[in-house]
Amino acid sequence: MTESLHTVTIYGAKGCCLCDDALERVLDVQGSVPFLLEKTDISGSPELQQQYGEAIPVVCIDGVEVFRYRVNKTRLLQILRGQGGV
Repeated sequence: MTESLHTVTIYGAKGCCLCDDALERVLDVQGSVPFLLEKTDISGSPELQQQYGEAIPVVCIDGVEVFRYRVNKTRLLQILRGQGGV
């Protein structure tokens, strides 16, 4: 039986330094634990702009928000390895 990969989604915007930092941290973790990565620019969606506004970046795992503004790499690793609930 094959275990399915988690999907990590980053909601952000171009020119957002916190978003760039979050992406860098997520990519660092992806080197240790494989997962699918989705990057979504909220500036193209009025719905996402209303939902997240300036509270970006937002990082979700399998549709569940786990980080806002900053990503904790240790915690992200724990979640993706199944050592801490989402």
